[in-house]
Formats: sequence, C-alpha cells, structure tokens
Amino acid sequence: MLERKIVRYINEERLFSRESKILVALSGGADSVALLRVLHAEGYRCEAAHCNFHLRGEESDRDERFVRQLCERYAIPLHTVDFDTSQYARQRRLSIEMAARELRYEWFRKVREECGADVIAVAHHRDDSVETMLLNLIRGTGIAGLTGIKPVNEAIVRPLLCVGRDEVIDYLHRIGQKYVTDSTNLKDEYVRNKIRLNLLPLMQEINPSVKRNLAETSKRLGEVATIYNMCMVKAKSRVMTPEGISIAALLKEPCPKAVLFEILHPMGFNTAQIGDVYRSLYGQSGKRFVSEKWRVIRDRDSLLVEGNAESVPFAPPFRLEKEEREYTPDVELPRDKRVACFDADKLNEPLTLRLWRTGDTFVPFGMKGRKKVSDYLTDRKFSLSQKERQWVLCCGERIAWLIGERTDNRFRVDEQTRRVVFYRMV
Repeated sequence: MLERKIVRYINEERLFSRESKILVALSGGADSVALLRVLHAEGYRCEAAHCNFHLRGEESDRDERFVRQLCERYAIPLHTVDFDTSQYARQRRLSIEMAARELRYEWFRKVREECGADVIAVAHHRDDSVETMLLNLIRGTGIAGLTGIKPVNEAIVRPLLCVGRDEVIDYLHRIGQKYVTDSTNLKDEYVRNKIRLNLLPLMQEINPSVKRNLAETSKRLGEVATIYNMCMVKAKSRVMTPEGISIAALLKEPCPKAVLFEILHPMGFNTAQIGDVYRSLYGQSGKRFVSEKWRVIRDRDSLLVEGNAESVPFAPPFRLEKEEREYTPDVELPRDKRVACFDADKLNEPLTLRLWRTGDTFVPFGMKGRKKVSDYLTDRKFSLSQKERQWVLCCGERIAWLIGERTDNRFRVDEQTRRVVFYRMV
C-alpha cells in the first residue's frame, strides 16, 4: 500500500520522526492532498500552508476554498497568504515561476518558525524527479544535474519521492478523496510540461517502465556523484597552491580538464572559457582569462588565480585531517576551535572547502536561529583582512563549520548519533 511505502521511505531516509511537527505545503493538487491525507492518517502532527499567488483568477480562489474545507474537515490548522506575484516578478525582473518559488519558500520558512514545525514537507514525487532529470539533460548538465530531486534540503523534506503520480491518483481514488487541478499543468507552454505531456508518454511507448528506470538511474548517479566529488576534493588538494594551480600537477591527473572545470566553474568561468584555459596549458605563458570576480593568468609553471582583493588566498593555509569512529559514551568531544566534531550521518552531501561569501548564513552551535556569517565575524571583531581569509566547510550548500571558529548546530552530535567524525586543522 502507498501509505506503508511512504512511511518506510520516511524512516529509511530519516526525514523526520514520529514526534516531529510537520508543516505540509498544500496547494490543493493531487500530490499535496495525498501527502497531507497520508501523514494525517498515519498519526503525524501536521499543519498546512497554502499560498494564493493570484495568477489564475477564480481558479486560484477555488483552490484556496478547497484547501480550507479539507483542513476544516480533518481539524488540521491551516496558514494562508496572498501574493501579488506578477508585481513581485516585475520589481525583481524574475520569471513568474521563479518569483512564485521565492515567495513560497520564504513564507514557508517564516511559518515554520512561527508554528514551531520541525520540517516543511512538499509533495514532489518520483515523476517530478524524473522530469527534473530530463529537463537538466536537455539543457546540458553534469552528474549533479542528473541526480534528480533530493529528499532533504535543510528543513525541506519530500516524502513522496518513493512513489509515482499514478500511485498518488490511485490512492486518492481508493479513499474517495477529491482534489483540484491546476489548468496550467494541462498546457505544454512550459518546457517541464512538454516533458510531462509529450516526451515521457512517447518514451513510455518504447518502454512502459521508463519512469521507474530513470528514477533508479538517477539514484545510482547520485551515488556516483558522491564518489566523484570525494575524488575531486582530493584532486584539488593535489593541484592547488596558494597562488593558483600547478600546471605540472594538473596534467598528471587522469582527467585534468574535469579537475580544471570543477575549480573554475564555481568561480564564474563558463565552459567555453575553461576550454580556452585548458588549451593555454600547451601554449605560451601570459594569456589572461576573466570572470566577473576572478582572473586566471597563464604563467610559466602555474595558472595564477587572483580575485578582486588580490591579498585573498586561493587555497587554504591549512589541511583538514579526518577521523571517524563509532559514537560511545566514552568518546570525548573536543573543545579546541581547530577541531570540529559532527554527527557523521548528518553530513549527507559532498563536503567542500571555500571562502565565505556575502549572504552566507549558518546556525551557530548551541543556537536555533540563522545568523549571517558577516554579522558573526563582525561580532567577533574580525578585521577586514581576517574576514577575507575566513574559510568554511560546506555540506552541499549548507555551511557545516566556520573553520577555526564555530560549527553549525544542524550537524551537532546528539542522543541519536551513531557515528562521529572529527576534522582537525593541521
């Protein structure tokens, strides 16, 4: 049964516990209605949140009325909000889709804090993940873009990724639950809709199991991406110097162009530029390549990398040593700022080292709320030079450690920790 499959997936992926309070993003569509009904029927504590974007006239108001009636019927607390999405998009020069996304998730986070929910559950299912994979493939992507939608992204969880759209509809029919349909989903004006309405049905004619197969492939590629990223971290450490990139060391790598891409692409260099940089390795020195914030100079033995602040180091002036062990009561947690301790299972995305950026936030150890890294460094009375040299250890997009200063509370060791991992600055 769909309910058992979802509960098993929640437990396997450790999305949340039975004691958790869940804020369900409820649009009124089949997917979100099924998510709410399953969680409510299984005894989870739920509240719902609905956004009226006022983009579809009466249909938008119809969705809100439906959601209100559904929550009243099952005595589920409901939070609603009205957005002038078109005006927001114009003011910020965004597409309607991107504007709605920004408004939605920012409000969800606010409501979550206000109502004390542990997570925000959204109703993306397996077919959505497959569509995302194909969309990225059509546009051009690396391994990361083929891994689909992740089940966890900070406080956002997706319990339906283990089931497909057909299973969701069958479940609603079985329990006699109505839902509303967004008419824009029936038109192939958007690329995602073209994939859903035209491409995937054609692929199913060739192989009826194509959705399931693509989902399995995406999962395997996610595992490949983890290994790839681990190898890239080691490769970067072998070729990077405080000034830039050692050409001799880079050319010794099995895939030097891939290593170069992983170093330069996050710095704003596009694929064509990186290709030019790579070709310059076999030419004369002196060529320069510029992105918005960085420049690369082909020197005799190195690719010199300079930022707007030329005094900022390109590579960290330290190495991180890792130690992992089983967590037992006799394990002593360090108090040294040069040593970070984490719950190993919470570090569930690739780890990367970088300088902090404007707009970065983290949850300082011992606190619940977010804090801007810039504010933290100011509070610590860091000079401008010290701020420019502050490195962070990231787990995916989240900061896990403001290195040499403070870890992030989201990765702390707690009573459920099974394995602990230490990172030491040397």
